[in-house]
Amino acid sequence: MKSARVPFVLVVLAAALVGAVPALAQLDLPRVSPKATVSQTVGLTDISLAYYRPGVKGRVIWGGLVPYDQVWRTGANEATTITFSDAVTIDGTTVAAGTYGLFTIPGKESWTVIINKGAKLWGAYEYKQEEDVLRFAVKPRPAAAHEEWMQFRFENLTTESVDVVLAWEKLEVAFTVKAEVIQKVLTTARKAVAEAKPDDWRTPFRAAAFCLDNNVNLDEAGTWIDRSIAAKATFYNTLSKARWTYSKGHKAEAIALAKKAIEIGQAADTKADIAPAQALLAEWSR
Repeated sequence: MKSARVPFVLVVLAAALVGAVPALAQLDLPRVSPKATVSQTVGLTDISLAYYRPGVKGRVIWGGLVPYDQVWRTGANEATTITFSDAVTIDGTTVAAGTYGLFTIPGKESWTVIINKGAKLWGAYEYKQEEDVLRFAVKPRPAAAHEEWMQFRFENLTTESVDVVLAWEKLEVAFTVKAEVIQKVLTTARKAVAEAKPDDWRTPFRAAAFCLDNNVNLDEAGTWIDRSIAAKATFYNTLSKARWTYSKGHKAEAIALAKKAIEIGQAADTKADIAPAQALLAEWSR
């Protein structure tokens, strides 16, 4: 029995048709709970959260959609993550730089916040308690207004800390993240001042101003101010010298330096804003 042969032209045509069929396209649709990110710099440390925002949509949230006393992804879809660019302190515990899963266990009177190594999980289905970096309790509080879509935000920002706030429906939960700023800046400042050129008045001035603004390392700040003035006496470093002198209890000398700073500022080619010096003079002269 002879086998049937397919004409060569049909083989070529079939191959062409197969090649012409487009690959299945990926269909992107909006998620019911949209993705969101929020970030904040605290001192020199960046803190960011990535999460999905579920809506209330008339549902019972706490004790309903989100059960009490069970680990929650703290959002929708993939588990919420929190990232620190440097080591931070939360509830008295140091947390290394990195990205972590942010899980919670909601309760009627108290919540448990969990920082976990699982940063690439869908929901909390594969959450493992043995990978917890930190657990701590927080008290929920009433929200100022109804929050239809769950959100994270930052409040009470300072040079060294910030509150991370979760708000949804009529409830808020907050915890404080502290960043090591002072020692980190001082280490950088010492290196920068040591490497500054003799005519660079700005670098030692900025280092000293940071110390004055934060009331730290004042003795070393005094030497930095003197170095700045030695390079070039300006309104800014002379006023800093006045502030430093006042902090040491020498009021009359501080007032004289503030007046000198105003004179320098008024005589400069680019007039300085002397209002801060005038305000200090008024305060110190009472």
